[in-house]
Amino acid sequence: MQYFDSNGVRIAFLEEGAGDPVLLIHGFASNARTNWIDTGWVNSLVGSGRRVIAMDNRGHGDSDKLHDPAVYGAPMMAEDAYRLLKHLEIDQADVMGYSMGSRITAFLALAHPERVRSMVFGGLGIGMVKGVGNSAPIAEALEALDINQVVDPVARTFRSFAESTGSDLLALAACIRSARRKVSAAELAGVDIPTLVAVGTKDEIAGSPQELAALIAGAKVLDIPNRDHMRAVGDRVYKQGVLDFLHERA
Repeated sequence: MQYFDSNGVRIAFLEEGAGDPVLLIHGFASNARTNWIDTGWVNSLVGSGRRVIAMDNRGHGDSDKLHDPAVYGAPMMAEDAYRLLKHLEIDQADVMGYSMGSRITAFLALAHPERVRSMVFGGLGIGMVKGVGNSAPIAEALEALDINQVVDPVARTFRSFAESTGSDLLALAACIRSARRKVSAAELAGVDIPTLVAVGTKDEIAGSPQELAALIAGAKVLDIPNRDHMRAVGDRVYKQGVLDFLHERA
């Protein structure tokens, strides 16, 4: 991993390959390795002739672990992504996020559209606009002394995943307790960037990809067959659909 300073926060990232740059932004409680390397994404994109940059969001992976909810939120985390592109002197990149990373991608595109050549919203559909439910049980699960104290099944899944990635549980709790600003339909209507929305057909968290795509001019939908929120990330249909989208975008 390499590191750079994002307005006082140490952000870790990796960089491989050569060609058109693709920035990858992982989901909540994950990290660049778990979300993009272990699933084969980095190899697939590098093999297709692209320069791949994958960052650890603040509070995740090898980046700084912050325990104050006030220093999180998707708009602020999008600025980390923007500063990384500036740090690497990349004028424009294709950007793909997964779940929380998709929300960060959207705010990056809204704040700095000139930097985003195309974008892929993985694992997040209309939940980007309507919200994805109450985050308090997940925060409480992360703060619990032991996973056996967690009763809520969704919260327990996130706690188990966070433990499997060796995460700082209190940093993640602060992240999910931060202001969770939604992206408005009006904001998305003003987006003029090639967009792909890719969601598993059994994903009960993301919300409808069709509803989200309908808000963005020219956006396409990729259904990832028989995959839920956690298992869609490394799916072959997802990978091939994104590679086709990037090829067509070019």
